[in-house]
Amino acid sequence: MKKITLDQLSVLLVEPSSTQQRIICNHLNGFGVMSIDTVTNGSSALSTMDKNKHDLIISSMHLADMTGTELVQNMRMDLDHNEIPFMLISSETDFRYLEPIRQAGVIAILPKPYEIEQLKRGLFSTVYYLDPDSLDTKDIESENLDVLVVDDSFTARKHINRVLSNMGIEKITNAKDGKEAVEIIKDKYFDLIVTDYNMPEMDGKQLVEHVRKNSTQSTIPILMVSSESDDNRLAAVQQAGVSAICDKPFESDTVRELLLKMLA
Repeated sequence: MKKITLDQLSVLLVEPSSTQQRIICNHLNGFGVMSIDTVTNGSSALSTMDKNKHDLIISSMHLADMTGTELVQNMRMDLDHNEIPFMLISSETDFRYLEPIRQAGVIAILPKPYEIEQLKRGLFSTVYYLDPDSLDTKDIESENLDVLVVDDSFTARKHINRVLSNMGIEKITNAKDGKEAVEIIKDKYFDLIVTDYNMPEMDGKQLVEHVRKNSTQSTIPILMVSSESDDNRLAAVQQAGVSAICDKPFESDTVRELLLKMLA
């Protein structure tokens, strides 16, 4: 099958500023992306998605009729749009706006202004997401891996599952929090645990501590996927015995490198 390349991507840009539209379009053109539709608000974006097929939605956070958070949440509830990759470009730093975006399973969150390299990574993450064959995973025996994914967000679990499946990982078990994960690992052995940090009942740190101290799988690699920014809390997680920490959004190429290191 022919691999997807950047010049084949179809992008919908949702940006109220005509100046920002022009800047972002110029940058996309510089990477070979020429098929770009532009709208200025969320309702127009949803209407355009109904009419045309897009490989990637790039949106600002603050739109006239809704936020970027509300836009991606609307997309995730629509069967026709719920798997379209979404990239946010925003100067917003407020946790209450950004956390739901991270939990929705987005391709990338870029600051405004962003570095060109950040946009490039986001575009290649889109290609990896759409075309699993474009990601080199020959050094990982993916089909033999048994992975447990632990996250309280259904949409986040779905996104993580998609990324792992794109890497050739077929055996994936899901748990909605640490407490459920503890029950699962009593009866089944895994090659890798991918877990969120902030969860009800039992959070990621408590799960790591339980696995390391109280389970029969104390040496299993554990990848923490989190939007947590508190250095003290992250340090506590590392001390608990996590193998690696990966930021949300969950990027295919980053995960591949981490898996190569953890499973070597």
